[in-house]
Amino acid sequence: MRDLIRARAAAKRDSRVARQRILSMLLRTDNIMLESTGQEKHRTWLANQSFSQPSQQIAFQHYCQSLEQIEDSHTSTRPGNISPLPEWSLCNLVCQLQALKGVGQLIAITLVAEPGDFSRFSNPKQLMAFLGLVPGEYSSGNSIRPRGITKVGNSELSRLLYEAAWSYRTPAKVGAWLIYYRPDSVTQYSKDIAWKAQQRLCSRYRSLTAKGKKSQVAITAVARELTGFMWDIALAAHHHSVSRSKIKP
Repeated sequence: MRDLIRARAAAKRDSRVARQRILSMLLRTDNIMLESTGQEKHRTWLANQSFSQPSQQIAFQHYCQSLEQIEDSHTSTRPGNISPLPEWSLCNLVCQLQALKGVGQLIAITLVAEPGDFSRFSNPKQLMAFLGLVPGEYSSGNSIRPRGITKVGNSELSRLLYEAAWSYRTPAKVGAWLIYYRPDSVTQYSKDIAWKAQQRLCSRYRSLTAKGKKSQVAITAVARELTGFMWDIALAAHHHSVSRSKIKP
C-alpha cells in the first residue's frame, strides 16, 4: 500500500508539471483564456486551440495527451479504487482514524501506509518527531539555541496532516458531513477520542490566534497535537486486533 500511495503522489506531481508546460506554451504564443470557467470548458477550449506553425501544434497536442495519460494514472492509483483494500492488515486502523475531523479515507490511508504499524512508537512524542513536528535546536558545545520544527520525514505525509489540521479552525461540532461519511465500523472509543480531540484542538487554535500567533504557527501546533490523538486511536486499534487474534481457534 505504501508503494501505491507514493505512485499516486508521483502522478500528482507529474500532473502539475504537465499543466505548467501547457500554460507556459500558451503564454509564449499569446493564447490566453481571459474568462475564468470550469475545468470542462477549459479542456474544451484547450482542444480547440490551433497554432500557425505545424511544429507548435504537434508539441501542444503532445503536452495535452501527456496530461491526459498522467491524470488517468492518478485516478487509477487512488487507494479507494483498489479492491484488496479491505484485506489490508491495517484496514481497521484506517477506518478508526476517519473518526477524526478532517481525516478522510485518502488522508487516513496515507497516514497509516507511510509510518506503518503505529505500535513501533512507544509514545506520541516519538510519532511527532518522526513527522518532523517537534522543535529543533542549534547546539555547539555549551551553546544551545532553540529553532523551529525539524520538518524531517515524508513531505507528502506532512502536507496531508496540515490539511487535516486546518479543519479545526471552526468551533467544535459533529456535522452532518462527518456523520454521513464516517465508516460504520468506527468504534465508540474512537468517536469519544475524536470528540475530545475536536474540543481540544479547536480551542487550541482560537487560543493561539487570540495571542497574536500566525495562523500557520497555530496550525502547526494543532497538527502536532492531532498526531497524539491519532496515536491514541492507533494504540486502541492495535490492542483490539491483538485480542481478536488470540481468540481465534
